[in-house]
Amino acid sequence: MHADLHLALHADRATELRHEAREFRLPRTRLRTRIGWTMVEVGLRLARSGPPTPYARPFRTA
Repeated sequence: MHADLHLALHADRATELRHEAREFRLPRTRLRTRIGWTMVEVGLRLARSGPPTPYARPFRTA
């Protein structure tokens, strides 16, 4: 196959894929919101998990 024909076929397929991608969009803001609140919930659960073990030491700087 000649390079110019291959390039033309590639350009046509890329145009088709871009058109399909524009039609298919996920609701990004809702997904981001759900993931964000899930992370907050996990953080709150970790914070309320109870007192630290007797072997745990507080973080100290130099």
